[in-house]
Amino acid sequence: MSTARVAMNRQGVEDAYAEPMNFLEIDVLDPQTHGLGRARYTDYEIRLRTNLPVFKVQEAVVRRRYSDFEWLKNELERDSKILVPALPGKAIMKQLPLLTKDEGIFEDAFIEERRKGLEVFINKIAGHPLAQNERCLHMFLVDRRIDRNYTPGKIR
Repeated sequence: MSTARVAMNRQGVEDAYAEPMNFLEIDVLDPQTHGLGRARYTDYEIRLRTNLPVFKVQEAVVRRRYSDFEWLKNELERDSKILVPALPGKAIMKQLPLLTKDEGIFEDAFIEERRKGLEVFINKIAGHPLAQNERCLHMFLVDRRIDRNYTPGKIR
């Protein structure tokens, strides 16, 4: 049995700062509030950047509402074998304008806190190897519109 040392290649500056072999970056950015009265809602820009072969595109930008995140969570709980993390809370009391002296769920501080929570949620989901094969996750991250009548299943 040989105890000779294995020759190691020295890492150069280019290698140290090169793009990683496999990466998945998802940012939740740019919250925008639309509409008036009861038709008012906030959506968020979801920006995907990856080189994982399971994704059909390497970059995508879509806009999603909180209800879209709820849809994704429900789909994953129904059809996958993964433990799905919690979403940031619904803030029921902030939805009742008579009980709040501020803008409620449309207050800048609340929207920013929710944005951060949604970013943590989607990164936990997308980072899970089993979730990466779910059609609903791909639709959520890449497709302009979510087809709620889609056929659940795995990405091949």
